[in-house]
Amino acid sequence: MSLNELINKRKKLLETMDGFLETHKNANGTLSKEDDEVYSGMEKEFDELTASISRLQRREEIEKEMNKPINKPLTSKPMSETLDSKPTHGRASAEYKKALFEALRSNFRKISNILSEGTDANGGYLVPEETDAKIVQKLEEENIFRQFANVITTSGDHKINIGATDPAAAWIEEGGSLSFGDATFSQVLLDAHKLHVAVKVTDELLYDSAFDLETYLIEKFAKALSNSEEDAYINGDGVGKPLGILANKGGAEVGVVTASEKITADEILNLVYSLKRPYRKNAFFICNDNTLLAIRKLKDLNGNYLWQPSTKEGEPDRLLGYPVRTTAYFPTIGAGKKVLAFGDYSYYTIGDRGIRSFDQLKELFAGNGMVAFLAKERVDGKLVLPEAIKVLQIKESTTTEPEEGTEE
Repeated sequence: MSLNELINKRKKLLETMDGFLETHKNANGTLSKEDDEVYSGMEKEFDELTASISRLQRREEIEKEMNKPINKPLTSKPMSETLDSKPTHGRASAEYKKALFEALRSNFRKISNILSEGTDANGGYLVPEETDAKIVQKLEEENIFRQFANVITTSGDHKINIGATDPAAAWIEEGGSLSFGDATFSQVLLDAHKLHVAVKVTDELLYDSAFDLETYLIEKFAKALSNSEEDAYINGDGVGKPLGILANKGGAEVGVVTASEKITADEILNLVYSLKRPYRKNAFFICNDNTLLAIRKLKDLNGNYLWQPSTKEGEPDRLLGYPVRTTAYFPTIGAGKKVLAFGDYSYYTIGDRGIRSFDQLKELFAGNGMVAFLAKERVDGKLVLPEAIKVLQIKESTTTEPEEGTEE
């Protein structure tokens, strides 16, 4: 079945689900046990269709990438580009890349002199430029924040300041002196927190020349780094890690506190309009899958579902017309928790400090016939303008424990 056919099938199934709820609800607005089982079956089929759609979309992206032309058209005289181009050195050279992966395969027993050009002061060797670019690309594919945040890269070790407000303009009389009294400025400090991950490889694979060690390490390192980064960009407390958008101080502003421990349609509407209009232009929702499941069942005053599944290939599902993206690192619904964010995430700044590096974990897993490699990066992240993202927070629980000596 083609992608469009799956999308249309999912759309028709959603309409069937809506009709089923309308015709099978009792006077209390609930379903009988038998009807609930039928509806749960339709929900399961819907989720399976959604998973199939996502799988085919990823497959098409891979095919598009594979179908790109490998060779560039000839636009200059033969050999002229090769002769005139500047030779690459250090981490950008093919020799450095070859030497590093030969060192990895030999568990760093075979070290070439060229690797001295990429020695990391904290241990290990800097990743070749080509490999580092592939890791960054994978991080962007896996990590919501790296897709939409403001990412800056610096080579120094010092802390860096970034402006936390947009510049303000002021009116002046013709010939009058410049005045910036209405403009306010503040600074946000980006630090460099170390993140590291170890990947184990068996001796058999390591010494197998046909085994693509580079691709394997890129996939494993990028996945692990991406997961840790995304968790920190959401929940980080800023101590030894980035400051997340859900931090009580320095994180996103609370736009709505629910009236109960359940989310209502009106409260999501209030969340949208708690965000200032300029930020709504590029805004989208982020939440946990379980939260999205609860939201999918909500309707507006006209009886229309707030959640709208994608009907076009490549487009995300929408809530009140805005894209919805999910992550496992967002909290699930619970008393006092911030469970839904809405805003412009380009105001979250990620600072990549220096170059990622590879190192070995000597003899740590030797007894198991395995070799472990370590990838390290230094990164920080902060929301420079808290008002650019609003969050919905569940009401605190009002349940209290009875005092000693009193009856419940």
